[in-house]
Amino acid sequence: MTPGIVEHLHAAGAVSDLDRSFARLMARLAGAADGSLGLAAALVSRASAEGNICLDLAGLAGRPVDAGGDEPRCPELEPWLSALRRTAVVGAPGDWRPLVLDGARLYLYRHWDAEQGLGRFLRERSRGTAPAVDAALLREGIERLFPDRDGETDWQRAAAAVAVLQPFCVITGGPGTGKTTTVARVLALLLEQAKNRTLRLALAAPTGKAAARLQESIRQSAGRLACADGIRETLAGMEASTLHRLLGGRPAFSAYAGDEEEPLPFDAVLVDEASMVSLHLLYGLARTLSPDARLILLGDRDQLASVEAGAVLGDICGPERRRLYSGAAGKRIAEASGEAVPLLPAAQGRSPIGDCIVELTRNHRFGAASGIGELAREIRESGPDEALSVLQGARRGDLGFRSVPGPRDLTQALGEVVLDGYGDYMAGRGPAEVFARFNRFRILCALREGPYSVGALNGAAQAILARAGCLRPGRLWYEGRPVMVTRNDYGLRLFNGDVGIALADPDAGGALRVFFPAPDGSMRTFEPYRLPEHETVFAMTVHKSQGTEFDRVLLILPETDARVLTRELLYTGVTRARKRVDLWAGEAALRAALSRRIERVSGLRDMLWPA
Repeated sequence: MTPGIVEHLHAAGAVSDLDRSFARLMARLAGAADGSLGLAAALVSRASAEGNICLDLAGLAGRPVDAGGDEPRCPELEPWLSALRRTAVVGAPGDWRPLVLDGARLYLYRHWDAEQGLGRFLRERSRGTAPAVDAALLREGIERLFPDRDGETDWQRAAAAVAVLQPFCVITGGPGTGKTTTVARVLALLLEQAKNRTLRLALAAPTGKAAARLQESIRQSAGRLACADGIRETLAGMEASTLHRLLGGRPAFSAYAGDEEEPLPFDAVLVDEASMVSLHLLYGLARTLSPDARLILLGDRDQLASVEAGAVLGDICGPERRRLYSGAAGKRIAEASGEAVPLLPAAQGRSPIGDCIVELTRNHRFGAASGIGELAREIRESGPDEALSVLQGARRGDLGFRSVPGPRDLTQALGEVVLDGYGDYMAGRGPAEVFARFNRFRILCALREGPYSVGALNGAAQAILARAGCLRPGRLWYEGRPVMVTRNDYGLRLFNGDVGIALADPDAGGALRVFFPAPDGSMRTFEPYRLPEHETVFAMTVHKSQGTEFDRVLLILPETDARVLTRELLYTGVTRARKRVDLWAGEAALRAALSRRIERVSGLRDMLWPA
């Protein structure tokens, strides 16, 4: 191993400027002449930027740094570990060092500290018991709130029982499986358990859009619940916020650095779209919960993970797909829900966190005849050939597939689709109807650069609408321009993912203002220059679409493979559509996406699900 290996990798584009600078810093602090430290530091920096919590040295040892070449190679494992242990910047678990070596996993200290803290929290909560539960009241409430039964196990009833009986609960399932419907009833059950006490509930999500959608879903469900008027009114009046806002908007280094925090004043916190929550954000929440507070996570384990570090929901859900419950927990769930949940064999041990997780599998949106439902299922559960077979034989009214046009032909191919999706949104009578029309359709893509990028597709859509006379762009701001906020502004209460549309405001003498819908149905207006960072949003990346749904979706993948293409991205994009999805993709890119899963390296799953 030569000291110049990091420079070689940087020149080849295998590590970034930041990775190289971090490697240089570690080597300088350690006074190290051995290139093995610099290589490890550069690779752990790169791994962190890619969303990994740590670097798996065992998986890299003795192999080429990049799978595409023969040289340079990583050192063999034992010499590499020994060299790292001898340096001043690498510590053992519990040491205060920039890097932590835990077994064969190398961590940035802040990642190791957050993983350990969250793991401890989840293990403690999964072994604990919820505050006193009135079992008879719970059983009666479940019977009343979940009246429809058809002989199969009703996992919504089981989820409600687990959420009330356990201090920690995860409810996972795909779109249309009834997660938010279930949670509205769970909240009603918790309010009933409180009896004459005031129960402090908090609703949160990673983005402003997801929070607004959660709030609206619970309000809509509240009016249909078979419960006391006061409980319905409480649920209808609840507000959801972003997790950052719930935590006070503190930056990561202060919110999670180990200082004692004043506990959040809530008895239960519910977090929607938990697949989007990073390790540090969930740890920040865990650190600020009071010891008796319930934590309920809601999300789809098969969706894209956070754009930041970790795939926490996937790690929590663990390797199991079919849920089995330990004898004691299964008995309590069965007694409360009236459902005979499957039990582990008596002699088989298992992590107690398994008793805190319920997966909803029955889809109430996509029936047996749904192409969207079938495709989503094959993407999630089968191999590439099965999903490709569904696409290539797509003859159902809710699913379309074609090869993506070449870059020169893309704008022309988009013409009819864009006009059909966006051609009439400005005909809406008033801002609310404009938004309703606009949100029926969206173009989704995978890339931020190149001819199939979000910028290129937004430009093409805008040009098509302008030529048809639907819009009159001519300058940066024009009536009808849709924008998405890309950076939180807590002062303005505008958050990453919020979508607004520029419209003439009669209350401002017809001047152009950007309208944003508020959770209560009203509109908030801002002068364009006041907005935080934003971008046009006829098209958006699949990552940005999480937490939203549209009647129709056009999902465009490139002609050839790209590292960002994964099963999770394809699944997330397809399931943003309620009524129809059209997929345009090159076969090479599509097959690559179907063959690649997001595998983020961490130690959290092993902490929660020991072998």
